[in-house]
Amino acid sequence: MKKIKFSEELLLSSIVQGFWRLDSWNFSKEDLASFMNKCIELDVTTFDTAEIYAGGACESMMGEAFSFDKSIRNKVEIVSKTGISIQNINGKNFTYYDTTYKRVKESCHASLKRLNTDYIDLYLIHREDPCIDFYETARALIDLKKEGLIIEAGVSNFDPYKFNALNNASENILVTNQIELSPVCFEHFKSGMIDVLTEKKIHPMIWSPLAGGNIFTSDEERYKKAFDKIKEIADRYNEKPEAIIYAWIMHHPVAALAISGSSNIERLGIAVHALDIKIKHSEWYEIYSASGEMVIR
Repeated sequence: MKKIKFSEELLLSSIVQGFWRLDSWNFSKEDLASFMNKCIELDVTTFDTAEIYAGGACESMMGEAFSFDKSIRNKVEIVSKTGISIQNINGKNFTYYDTTYKRVKESCHASLKRLNTDYIDLYLIHREDPCIDFYETARALIDLKKEGLIIEAGVSNFDPYKFNALNNASENILVTNQIELSPVCFEHFKSGMIDVLTEKKIHPMIWSPLAGGNIFTSDEERYKKAFDKIKEIADRYNEKPEAIIYAWIMHHPVAALAISGSSNIERLGIAVHALDIKIKHSEWYEIYSASGEMVIR
């Protein structure tokens, strides 16, 4: 599989295995280690997680698998995230953001401990924080790099204004923005984020490329319109519709990486196979406009 170069020190696989829902997979550490090795056999070596996933349990489960099979860690790249906090207030959980220097540093150390590793390959600020001090957050990321605790830094779900502000404050160390994109989700086209990343030659990581499966199951009109067009194009190539969606995402010159969040290794194989599917440029626009969310002017 083609590796995508993020920096001189970091290359990631074009398809990423996500572990957002790992705690619901009912995997033992042996099962998880086996699954990870199957991912590696498919050349999917980049694993995505976050401290907030199941309150840290997903990172801990991954760490147990790394400890069980110590050969895995040196074969993979770990992506994790910080910045989302939960506090119990009057008996109810309240979610807020904290990207202060102290919080980012402490979060990274906690993730390293849960993951049973000495470093994280790519560390992201998980969400836009309306109360962010860009220079304070930047200092935390820079210090983590200097300390060798992370290889590279990036963000997730940032708009172009906040991305550029943090990137400028950190002397341009950000190597990615992990964002949502699918044939029914165009937030980052509308905001100009895709254009900024393309111009800067920064490769985004795409979460929920299949819209959480809604493209295949929802009766909502925009999903149905998108699916009908995707199925039509899939039939032209004698391919599965989900493979066409992955091919559509990777057709764009921004050279995005797609995250597969399924525990089904066959579904991951479909995403990997999509790397070999080359849709026509006109077909990219057919899918772009199919849902009615975007209009070709």
